[in-house]
Amino acid sequence: MNATGHTKRPASIRDVATAAGVSYQTVSRVINDHPSVKATTRERVLAAIGDLGFRRNATAFALARGRNRAVTVLTADTTHYGHASILRGIEEAARAAAYSVGIGVLESAAESAVADAVQRAADTGGGLIVIAYDPAGVRALSAVPAGLPVVGVVETPASPPAADRPWVWTDDREAAFEATSHLLSLGHETVHYVAIPSSTRRTGARSAGWRDALRAAGAPLPRPVRGGWSPADGRAAGLALAADPAVTAILCGNDDLAVGVLRALHEAGRSVPGEVSVAGFDDAPHAACLTPSLTTVRLDFTGLGRSAFTLLHGALEESERVAPHPVAAPELIVRESSGVAPTHD
Repeated sequence: MNATGHTKRPASIRDVATAAGVSYQTVSRVINDHPSVKATTRERVLAAIGDLGFRRNATAFALARGRNRAVTVLTADTTHYGHASILRGIEEAARAAAYSVGIGVLESAAESAVADAVQRAADTGGGLIVIAYDPAGVRALSAVPAGLPVVGVVETPASPPAADRPWVWTDDREAAFEATSHLLSLGHETVHYVAIPSSTRRTGARSAGWRDALRAAGAPLPRPVRGGWSPADGRAAGLALAADPAVTAILCGNDDLAVGVLRALHEAGRSVPGEVSVAGFDDAPHAACLTPSLTTVRLDFTGLGRSAFTLLHGALEESERVAPHPVAAPELIVRESSGVAPTHD
């Protein structure tokens, strides 16, 4: 028990790795007396073990013997379509490789809560995948201890990441550009945007792609409407846009927002696509079943999850065959909710 009256957490294999300045795999080899470790490295690890009072537990032993075939996914949400589909892809790929998958839910973006969640995940052994689409996920990704294999599923980076950042993403910026260009091609003077929150910066990748398309076409650039994630957020934004007769085209940051916008336009007596065209993002299963069916951008979230596990699996198995930054390509799906701009006499 320490001075504050709390029981001190036993040292983990990753604590030893940090203290010795090596990877946790190297610590595993030392405690398993593997012959491939250099003598100087072995001495440094054994010294750290002695200083920290490390005792090998069952998890560490399984890791040392190469039998800890498990990964943990950290995410702040398991229900939104994108998050759930990524989890599905990770599980499918892990099952095929005879790995098990655990899920740690980030209940808060507070630094202490994130640190606790990361530590619990790290102590299970194996590797980590962090879905970093929100502040909690971004913080968790940066809090992963050195030497622990980790892959981040991130929002489209503003610039190519360094080689030591094993991230995967979809090209949301290009997808938003394509969707906005589609609406402009139908004769709309401009396209209004209902935005989802950005995880890492003031302007998210989807917002940036929408702006790029408007600027490339020389179209007016309206102020984006700050939405959220849910149909209720979309309805609130849609009611404000529906009140402006100049609004004839709306791009939504996800399909749930688009559902709310469609409802708001219906309540305001504005027909879709006769008076207003609407496009969404993600191609959630309900998008094709709405009336009218929703034009949207299809993102292969399940494939993204598979790519994340494949990249992590390569690190766990010390393989050199996996490309560092797989990217899932988006696809514009044109349906009934987008049409030619209305003509005015």
